[in-house]
Amino acid sequence: MKKATGFLTYMSVGLKDLFWVMTNELRHIFRDRGVMLIFFVAGVAYPLLYNGIYNNEAIYEIPVAVVDQSSSPESRDFLRKFNAAQEVRISNRCLSMEEAKALFTDGKVHGIVYIPSDYHLKLARLEQATISIYNDMSSFLYYKGLMMATNYTMLDQLRSIQIKRYNAAGIGGEQAEQLVEAIPGNDVGFYNPGGGFASFLLPALLILIIHQTLFFGIGMLAGTAREESRTHSSIPEHLHGRGIYRVVIGKALAYFLLYIPITAYIVGFIPKFFNLPHIGEIGTLFSFMIPFLLAAIFFSMTVSVFVKNRETGLIAFLFFTLILLFLSGFSWPVQNMPEIWRWVSYLFPSTHGVQGYIKINSGGATLSQVRFEYVQLWLQAAFYLIAASVSLNLVVKREKRAIQQ
Repeated sequence: MKKATGFLTYMSVGLKDLFWVMTNELRHIFRDRGVMLIFFVAGVAYPLLYNGIYNNEAIYEIPVAVVDQSSSPESRDFLRKFNAAQEVRISNRCLSMEEAKALFTDGKVHGIVYIPSDYHLKLARLEQATISIYNDMSSFLYYKGLMMATNYTMLDQLRSIQIKRYNAAGIGGEQAEQLVEAIPGNDVGFYNPGGGFASFLLPALLILIIHQTLFFGIGMLAGTAREESRTHSSIPEHLHGRGIYRVVIGKALAYFLLYIPITAYIVGFIPKFFNLPHIGEIGTLFSFMIPFLLAAIFFSMTVSVFVKNRETGLIAFLFFTLILLFLSGFSWPVQNMPEIWRWVSYLFPSTHGVQGYIKINSGGATLSQVRFEYVQLWLQAAFYLIAASVSLNLVVKREKRAIQQ
């Protein structure tokens, strides 16, 4: 009976301590305008800003210069089909490459199509003809649009040329069609059928916004505490140094409660509002976001122990954002990364968060299909909980020794 009573007393005191730490941390957050700006204004504005910039998904009517040295029915037929593509627009027809290069240098066109003088002659002799394409690589979207328009036009032109050659050989009608395309193909793009840049980039950015605003805000709070010479852990005196885990968990609860509505807004509302891919089950999505939030919070708390002033968080924020974006594996498969960078990427909750979120929200995966990312996030949450507690304990002891001296 005494053991049961002692356990209940211990639990009651522990819950009171958790509540005290949580409410104390919430007071610090709401009194700090900078942290409020990061948590709420940035959390709300960044998704709107990025989606507003990339909302058009793709670039159409890219101005292109053409140098047609062939001036033949064949080259004119190719250019007619090319100009019909939605990605490009023939804005200038030049007599020489020098004229086209001048337009390209002045930024009036973003690509050049060059058809040599022997184009029609090689086709007539049943030889391989060439068409040269010069791309503006200052933007990936220019390159993508011009290449797509050129490739689709060339495939259609090739099909027409083959049918004409079969007709000349006495093979016509349906038989020629079957010889040209013995096995019909259909190009289907999964998860991003429109090939839009926003649908490709923004899901990764949404997760990174959650991760980095948490990291920056928690770092600012820790830096402010150091600058004001407050006990870094804000441990109440009645804990007597025995409440490290209570402090870490209490603070984490404060951040977690604040970020539940922010996360719901970012990963639930924003994709639907801007018509980004959102075919995942809402229950699966938020079940996955729970360990991600906890891992991101405990990771930020671990790193914040080493933040000595308020500005340090901003420097780390700017330094790590692009690195985390590329390490997340959304633009380059994680399996194709060098082994060392793959292991480095596993240190950050954003890596598994981005991978899992894209699979669920863009690919419609279930929780069992993102088992690896889900388990890894829970393991990271546990690891960084211990790491934050240990590092915080060391800082508290060091601060006490400094005060005593």
